[in-house]
Amino acid sequence: MAYHSTHIDSGFGRTLHGIYSAVRGFLSSVGTAMIVSSSYTARVNKVQALQAKSDEELAAMNIKRDDIVHHVFHDLYYI
Repeated sequence: MAYHSTHIDSGFGRTLHGIYSAVRGFLSSVGTAMIVSSSYTARVNKVQALQAKSDEELAAMNIKRDDIVHHVFHDLYYI
């Protein structure tokens, strides 16, 4: 007795996997953008808080008014 089986691949599984990968990539990008945005917002708020301080308060913190932005963003760039 012999058995015979025929399997026809419609490609649906590969298409579904491709769609899933695209959606996962998009959501990952959105999540990364949200993290970067919240970090940026926190830094901008820190700059504004330091700019609102008096020169005496900044001097007590060893920060010059011209160096506030560099002080807050020092880990992101080097000048």
